Amino acid sequence: MTLIGIISDTHGSLSPQAYAALADCDHIIHAGDIGGPAILRELETLAPVTAVLGNNDFAEYGSAVDHFARPVIDGVKFLVGHKPGDVRVNCGGASKGLGPGDPIPDVIIHGHTHVPELVVGPEARPASIYMCPGAVCRPRSDFGRTIAKMQVENGRVLHTTIETLNGKVLLEA
Repeated sequence: MTLIGIISDTHGSLSPQAYAALADCDHIIHAGDIGGPAILRELETLAPVTAVLGNNDFAEYGSAVDHFARPVIDGVKFLVGHKPGDVRVNCGGASKGLGPGDPIPDVIIHGHTHVPELVVGPEARPASIYMCPGAVCRPRSDFGRTIAKMQVENGRVLHTTIETLNGKVLLEA
């Protein structure tokens, strides 16, 4: 089993609580508005990191970070982008984040809104899960600062939570 930590919108500030909340993760996905390469270097001390550029990120990351990422982690296919409209896949399988021949993702992740969201079932199609982890910095909901965690194994998503930085589970599937 692989535990994935999912964060977004750090805006150059990774609090000790956010760092500690991700300490048990095997992989970390950052859905943009990173705020500087130092954030990624700090996260990489915990686990390998997949990150995408947000609307407040620039070329300082080099070719390692682009507008979209399509990692496959423990057999689960992800599509990660910052803005929700850029990663939403229409019924024909088209999305700004998918190129011709790219597989339909199992999980779609975005940031930008600073509001946690976890959608499963028909509303998430063609993916199984469509989600936003909320924000580590400057949240825009009553939930406060949040991250997500996802357990995956052999091509299946076993469990997903969105939680506060002190571990209180807010949403789960």
